[in-house]
Amino acid sequence: MQTALLVLEVILGIIIVVSVLMQPSKSDALSGLIQGSNNDTFFSRNKSRTKEVMLERVTVIGMLLFAINTIVLNLI
Repeated sequence: MQTALLVLEVILGIIIVVSVLMQPSKSDALSGLIQGSNNDTFFSRNKSRTKEVMLERVTVIGMLLFAINTIVLNLI
């Protein structure tokens, strides 16, 4: 049981690292805030379906599963 949880821990760690590295940088967000850009495009209206949102969800779910798995490993 402990070996399976350790393997799951490694897989979840790799998933988290890859999903964080694939996310685009947000360095241009501050300049858009200062310049007051108005992006009314198809992707800005449908933000729940973009690649960035999907990567963010994968990252959050992966981190939650990683934390739960770490606690379970600690209790065993």
